[in-house]
Amino acid sequence: MLYCCKFSALTRVSGDGGQAEIFSAKKQSSASDVERLSDSSSSSNDGYIGLFIRMLGLDNDPLDREQAVVALWKYSLGGKHCVDNIMKYPGTVNLIVNLLKSDSDSACEAAAGLLRVISSINLYRDLVAESGAVEEMTVLLAHSSLSSNVKEQALCTLWNLTVDEKLSAQITSSEILPLIVKYLEDEDIKVKEAAGGVLANLTLTQSNHKIMVEAGVIPKLAKLLTADVEESKVVRKVARNALLELAKDEYNRILIMEEDLVLVPLVGAAAYKSFRPALYSWPSLPDGTEIEQSSKGRSRYGASELLLGLSIDNKNADLEEAKMKAVVGRTQQQFLARIGAIENEDDSNPTGESSANHRFTLLPWMDAVARLVLILGLEDESAIAKAAESIADASINEHMRVSFKEAGAIKHLVQLINHPSDYVRLAAIRALDRLSISNNVCRIIEEEGVLHPLINLLKLSKSDISHTSTSMILNILTRILDPNKELKSKLYDGPVNGSKKEWHLTTPASANARDMISPQPVSSTRTIARGDLVDLVFLSRLVDILKTPIPDLQRKAASVLEFIMVIEPQPCMEKLQSTDIVSGLEAVFRQKSLIDEENGREPSVLELEEAGLAVAAASRLLTKLLDDEQFRQSLDSHHLTKLLRSILVSSIPLRNKDWVAASLVKLSSLSGGNLELEDRVNMEVTVYERIPRLIEEMKNSCSPEVEEAAVMELNRIIAEGTVESSRAVGSSGGIFALVKLMEKGSERAVEASLSILYNLSMEEENHAAIVAAGAVPLLRKLVLSERPQWMLALRLLRTLPTSY
Repeated sequence: MLYCCKFSALTRVSGDGGQAEIFSAKKQSSASDVERLSDSSSSSNDGYIGLFIRMLGLDNDPLDREQAVVALWKYSLGGKHCVDNIMKYPGTVNLIVNLLKSDSDSACEAAAGLLRVISSINLYRDLVAESGAVEEMTVLLAHSSLSSNVKEQALCTLWNLTVDEKLSAQITSSEILPLIVKYLEDEDIKVKEAAGGVLANLTLTQSNHKIMVEAGVIPKLAKLLTADVEESKVVRKVARNALLELAKDEYNRILIMEEDLVLVPLVGAAAYKSFRPALYSWPSLPDGTEIEQSSKGRSRYGASELLLGLSIDNKNADLEEAKMKAVVGRTQQQFLARIGAIENEDDSNPTGESSANHRFTLLPWMDAVARLVLILGLEDESAIAKAAESIADASINEHMRVSFKEAGAIKHLVQLINHPSDYVRLAAIRALDRLSISNNVCRIIEEEGVLHPLINLLKLSKSDISHTSTSMILNILTRILDPNKELKSKLYDGPVNGSKKEWHLTTPASANARDMISPQPVSSTRTIARGDLVDLVFLSRLVDILKTPIPDLQRKAASVLEFIMVIEPQPCMEKLQSTDIVSGLEAVFRQKSLIDEENGREPSVLELEEAGLAVAAASRLLTKLLDDEQFRQSLDSHHLTKLLRSILVSSIPLRNKDWVAASLVKLSSLSGGNLELEDRVNMEVTVYERIPRLIEEMKNSCSPEVEEAAVMELNRIIAEGTVESSRAVGSSGGIFALVKLMEKGSERAVEASLSILYNLSMEEENHAAIVAAGAVPLLRKLVLSERPQWMLALRLLRTLPTSY
């Protein structure tokens, strides 16, 4: 049989037409001959393989070429030595790649399959890529009627090629990437696996990430992990691996979390051994709210608690979705912990090292939130810190912050502030900082008693607490102790939720969930915060922070001090006198960016923004301090006035100058009858704060009433006749705003605009700006329409040069 096949193949290649029928009759037996080939001698192998490779030639019959490539593909599956025999013949790969153009699915499948086997060997991978395989597969995979087998083999070849970083970059930048992404949604599971494998390899090269994200790979991969239909383990694994690589970039991590996936640290199965489920405790909501027991006794091993947790999401449970998800997620994760199924695969680590130290997995948000809260209750310090860090990273929106609150994370994190490990403590503070962005969650953080430990931490010396910790602690404190809120009653009105309402639960599957919940009294910080806030060491620490050259910290410290001054003015003022508060304020007013501006260096917009916020907060604090007689007497008002005047004329944002102006006016009234200084300060406040603010209102307000009030006030200021005021209107872009208002404003606004423009026209340097703003056509229109303001418009027209 083998001899006949060899003979027929030889006659076909040599062009002997008399033997064509012999070959046609024998070619169906070639597959069985190939199967016996691996048992033959190497010399016969060479001759046999050479015949089939010759049959791949372009001048052969398409059916013969198909039969040959099929035979070679099956032969190649025998192992590396078989592939080596095939690759001894130069040009073989090019002939195989050419067969990807075949109209036969069988030939395309065999060619792609053979390339898959060849590319799996490192020695030949570059050769496959250089033969144009990627380009041909791009064309092949673009066919809409392609069979699943061909797709699978082609994608698996690409999977092999993307092992090489250079080839990976080539594939990512080619037109084939969108096709690979598209095949993530293919109906055939093998095609999905192959497409996912290619993308997982591509993500191993950092430079590919941007192109892949732009191609929309994140939502497609995330869908494989969050879909209701269970995908194969291979699909889920490659999708998870790809997303984990992409998640190394912070921006990509946010995109992944927006697809309801959260990064969860793999802490090792051993860490969960410290988990001690309360088998006989009646379940409660994760935030501590108890569920009233039914008349039935507790079940052994906590089965009833588990069933209650899993049935809480039935249609009859009238709970908010976040609460239901928290209960179900916690129940599932605790059940896995009870049976030892969490991260059990880590126990098989052959090296014995803790390989999970720097590894993560991706879980749907409900499971991830519950898993992270579960880890917070373990004993392993490293695991706790990683969980807290993950909570901080995952708190990217209100939905996630509320989810962590409902899952009971707040209580754990507040307790961890007092943890002996600096690593754990810092991670917990960072998580609370991110969670406290939500007003709702911030209130719960406060009620859990966070003020006392945070204030105690801040009271430590600079060497005992890092700048990072100080910044995050001040973030939380400024959100809780916000002087813009009416917090005095909130802090000292006594305990909340004091009454305890009883509800009952009969059957978990049928009871209304609102009838299951019994709210518990919340331990309030109100009774301890008062003494902490006016503690001398704490106040001194805040004053020290004012003296640091960091505008962000200065702003937060000034805000907290202002809050304390609002709620406890007398005890706070008495203690602040001994803390050198004036030096702290002066340090804030001497911003480096403003000094640089005075010296000719133009600071960046960000520097001016940060400096403006710090100065505004310190100015607000100063206005509160100036209400105290003793503080006023100890104050060098002349020096502070000089500092604030220099800030007023600086380039800080206009919105930050209002409190600077208020402080200046208040300080000038304490100048001891120095009318000249008072007048000068009032003029500067008008020029550098009031006039620019009024013009901004005229430009940006959507309310005609606000625009009218602003232009009327501006007209009153200009009517006083000061040159500085008129020039301030022109330098602030007021002329264009006035002309625009003259066109669309109310009758009073039009009259005031004309009056201001007439006063400005007395300065010839303003003529060009008035005309450039389009005033002349509008003035003529007013005159011709004989509106009530036509005489004023005519007077203004006459003041402008006739050349305009």
